Amino acid sequence: MNIKTDTVGIIGSGSWATAIAKMLLENVNEINWYFRKESTIKQFKNTSYNPRYLREVEFETERINFYHDVTQLVEESDILIMVVPSAYLPGTLAEIKTDISGKYILSGIKGIVGDENLLVAQYLHKKFNVPYENLGVLAGPCHAEEVASEKLSYLTVAAINEQQSAKFAELIECDYIYTTLSDDIWGTEYAAVLKNIIAIASGIAHGLRYGDNFHAVLISRAIQEMKRFVDTVHPITRDIKSPAYLGDLLVTSYSQFSRNRTFGTMIGKGYSVKTAQLELNMVAEGYYASKSIQKINEKYKVDMPITDTVYKILYDKVSPGRAFTQLTKLLR
Repeated sequence: MNIKTDTVGIIGSGSWATAIAKMLLENVNEINWYFRKESTIKQFKNTSYNPRYLREVEFETERINFYHDVTQLVEESDILIMVVPSAYLPGTLAEIKTDISGKYILSGIKGIVGDENLLVAQYLHKKFNVPYENLGVLAGPCHAEEVASEKLSYLTVAAINEQQSAKFAELIECDYIYTTLSDDIWGTEYAAVLKNIIAIASGIAHGLRYGDNFHAVLISRAIQEMKRFVDTVHPITRDIKSPAYLGDLLVTSYSQFSRNRTFGTMIGKGYSVKTAQLELNMVAEGYYASKSIQKINEKYKVDMPITDTVYKILYDKVSPGRAFTQLTKLLR
C-alpha cells in the first residue's frame, strides 16, 4: 500500500464519512466517494457540501469522484474506508459484485454486524476473505462535528502490525488530527461497540434526572465493565485508560453531539424505542449493539450490570426507572 499513489474510496455518506472525507483531502489529491442516491450527488455538486450532513464543510468537488454504483467504486479504489452504520453493512456489501479480498480496508464503523454478532473486521474476514493483515480500525474520541470545525482531535488506528496501522494513519493525520497506533483491532472494536451502549445508559440516567455524582460512578464502573469484557474476549496486554477505550467512552457518554446519549435521554424521559429512533433521525449504534453483546456474552458470562440494564430497558421493555433503581444497588 502506497498512499501517495493508491486511490481511496469511501463507502458511506453520513456525518462521520463526511468528516473522514475532509481529513483525507488534507493528504491526498482526490478521493472516490459512494452515495446511494444520485439526487444527493447532484445536490452536492451544486452546493459543494453534503446536503444532509455537516453542511458547514465546503469541499472542492473537482477533487471528489462521485459514485452511485458501489461496485464501480470498489473496482476503481485500492483502499476502502467503510463508514456505513453496522446494521446496513451486509446490505451495502451485498451490492458489490466484485472481489474485495485483495483490498486494504479501514473501518470507521463503531458497531457490530447484526445477526452475525461479528465485529466488522471479523465479518469482512469471514464473509469476504479479506486477510486480517489488510484490515484496520479507526477508533478514539472524535465527533464529526468537531472535525468539521477543525478542533484538535486524537484518533487511534489499529491494525495487526504497526507498519500497516502507520500507513492508514498517514491518510488522516493533519494539523487538527493527531494519531496513535495500536495492534489491538479486536479490543478497540469491542470498546467502540460497548461505549455506545454505555452512552445510552448515560442518557437514560440524564433523562431520569440522576445527577453528576451518579454519572461519575456510572462511567467509572463502566470502564471496569468494559475491561472485564475485552480482556475476557481477547486477552492481551492493553491500557484500558488510553483514548481508544476510556477516551471514546467519556466523549460518547457526556458530549452534546453523542447520538447514543441523546437516544438514551429520550428513553429515560419516557419515549418508546420507535419514537426515539424516529425523532433522532440517525442511527444509534448502541441500540443494535446491546442485543449483539447480550448474545455474545451468553458464551463468556462476564459480569456486565450496566450493559444488561440497557438491554432489559430496550428489548425486555422494563421500565427505565425500575431498571435503574436496581442498577444503582449493583454499582455500589
